[in-house]
Amino acid sequence: MSPGILGKKIGMTQVFRPDGQVVPVTLLKAGPCVVVQRKTPATDGYDAVQVGLLEFAKKSRHTKPMSGHLKKAEAEGVKFLRELRLKPGEGDPKPGDRILIDEFKPADKVDVIGVSKGRGYAGLVKRHHFGGGADTHGSMFHRAPGSIGASSFPSRVFPGMKMSGQMGSARVTVRNLEIVRVDAEDNVLMVKGAVPGPNGSYVLVRRAKR
Repeated sequence: MSPGILGKKIGMTQVFRPDGQVVPVTLLKAGPCVVVQRKTPATDGYDAVQVGLLEFAKKSRHTKPMSGHLKKAEAEGVKFLRELRLKPGEGDPKPGDRILIDEFKPADKVDVIGVSKGRGYAGLVKRHHFGGGADTHGSMFHRAPGSIGASSFPSRVFPGMKMSGQMGSARVTVRNLEIVRVDAEDNVLMVKGAVPGPNGSYVLVRRAKR
């Protein structure tokens, strides 16, 4: 049993359950993937597997060390690599083994990891949902942050203070999404709800940890 699979986000749609319930789903083009490297407690100190998504990539895009690394597992052309921890009972994958979408079944629970959409430099109201001040004439406190610390003590701003800054472009994990349908012919996975990132972005689908 594979601990997970790599793929690309296609977009969102909706499907109908047999009882007529409408379910919003995200379409993921998942796999086929190949095991590139196996890490063991004896050699690396932990049990994990490095997986690559099989899709075309020019050889010139890889460095010589990476080209040699992929050639060992007969995984030339892989562009997107991620590592997955192995738990007892998840088999003994070897370099070169294939991971296909048919290892997942409807009603399985998965965690989807991706990079959220970048929103650029954002203020407090957009980034942290601050309420802001009054919009009346003379307020002078419409979208300002207010106090960020005391003057005499501690005379500094505490780390982690909510302020304006870069919004998005961060690694996000959405937990316990239900697999609604599996299309093994087209390698499409339908998961209930939304996943992070724009259409066409890479995602990691792993079996739910909780």
